[in-house]
Amino acid sequence: MNVLIVGGGKTGAQLTRRLLDEGHRVRLIECRPETAARLRGELPGESVLTGDGSSPSMLEAAGVLSTQVLAAVTGEDEANLVITTLARFEFNVPRTIARVNNPKNAWLFTPEMGVDVGLNQTDILAGLIAEEMSMGDMMTLLKLRRGLYSLVEEKLPPGSKVLGIPLKDLPLPDTCVIAAVIRKGQVVTPRGNLVFEVGDEVLAVVDNRSKESLRDLFASQ
Repeated sequence: MNVLIVGGGKTGAQLTRRLLDEGHRVRLIECRPETAARLRGELPGESVLTGDGSSPSMLEAAGVLSTQVLAAVTGEDEANLVITTLARFEFNVPRTIARVNNPKNAWLFTPEMGVDVGLNQTDILAGLIAEEMSMGDMMTLLKLRRGLYSLVEEKLPPGSKVLGIPLKDLPLPDTCVIAAVIRKGQVVTPRGNLVFEVGDEVLAVVDNRSKESLRDLFASQ
């Protein structure tokens, strides 16, 4: 996949490293010469360009015409909106992602402004913290489909309501799927005749509305 990232701060640099490690073709644009120079020492030199990512000529020089995904992750919301607008409407980039620095600006990051996904980091972090406070021992491992679904994990305690009951007989929420069970360090395929035991680590994909029901089902009686 061809990816163009604009903004070489901590978020942009870490995203570039991760995507390069996964084998993607990545270009990173950073406007601050000293930061760009440092990044060239940490990343493959050809991946880092110095310039203004909101400039059409700079985007073209970075290969925006062959880019499949563009991520604007600078520290300025105005810049991120300009970049995604250019990417979508001037260069027809198929997918655009923008970082939202100020939650008050989140309403601007819409498809009409050229943004497929606007990631409000403050809101995401606050939501995750609040979720961990309310979900007891259930841990959220991954958000899916823009946060509509989650991959969660819970270690079954003594007295859990699901102990000794075959999976096929559990009253699981309709919007929940048991993805895997880890038992004594080994992955167990969650077939219908599987009977849960104390200490099983259950991984499930569930929508937000059903998390509380799933937590209550796994909890001690």
